[in-house]
Amino acid sequence: MNPVNLAQLFILAALWGGSFLFIRIGVTDFGVAPLMALRVGIGAIFLLLMLALRGSARQAFTTMRERAWPLLVVGVLNSAAPFCLFAYAELTLSAGVTSVINATTPLWGALVAFFWLNDRLTRMRVAGLAIGFAGVLALVWDQMFAQGASAAPVAPMATALAALAGLAATLCYGIAASYTKKHLMGVDSLSVAAGTMSAATIVLAPFALVSWPAGAVSLHAWGAVLGLGVACTGVAYMMFFHLIAVAGPARAITVTFVIPIFGILWGALFLAERVSVAMAVACAIVLVGTALATGVVKRVPLFGVRRTQCQKPGKA
Repeated sequence: MNPVNLAQLFILAALWGGSFLFIRIGVTDFGVAPLMALRVGIGAIFLLLMLALRGSARQAFTTMRERAWPLLVVGVLNSAAPFCLFAYAELTLSAGVTSVINATTPLWGALVAFFWLNDRLTRMRVAGLAIGFAGVLALVWDQMFAQGASAAPVAPMATALAALAGLAATLCYGIAASYTKKHLMGVDSLSVAAGTMSAATIVLAPFALVSWPAGAVSLHAWGAVLGLGVACTGVAYMMFFHLIAVAGPARAITVTFVIPIFGILWGALFLAERVSVAMAVACAIVLVGTALATGVVKRVPLFGVRRTQCQKPGKA
């Protein structure tokens, strides 16, 4: 990955890390469904405009018509459901914590691919899964302890439910990845993004109308919606697909490891969120587990040396 692509990777991580900040700001005023319906709606309009500017709108609409059902399923699993679950989680959890939970997406992806697509899981990847989920447990435990010691305590059950919602969101991402691989392979990625965002908008629109806030919405919340829709959805998807094209999917997916850094940073800078040593350690555990489970780290060097040394006498 050259310096330009690396810079783009960090910008993408900053944008997606910022989405947790914007959700935290906007969800109190808008509520879950209205906020997420606006996010996917704005994102869909942005991506459709990009298709029009690229001159491939007609081809994209043909694809959307022919693949309507798979696009609807992925729209629900990859946008509508996880976005709402994360918004619900951030009614209780901080932006930084939810960004760390988001890093478990590849763990679920590996598990779903194993059971559904028969992808191989080595002992190293299984160990990574265990380590990653142990990191999430440590993170949730830290949050329960911190909430209980705060001036405005939140019930441990509410914290646990919020964390489960976050994990359910990343599970949806994992299922969506395998479903996309099985049913949308070979389809133009920008068309898939625009189609799934459009489908998510259609699904969430009725829920948004029913639960639209009765009171006035602050300018901060409207700004958060625009940030979510344009920067964290439209622009971020464009950058992600560009990275996949120029650097390959394996390198592009490493953005997962950088998002929590920005999620924690933006939360601390703009919302004065607490960052404890225990939280930092839990974040590191999740990222190590994810690196092992996704195959980014394929072997532990010391383990390989020991194995080689043990085999040499047998060969002599």
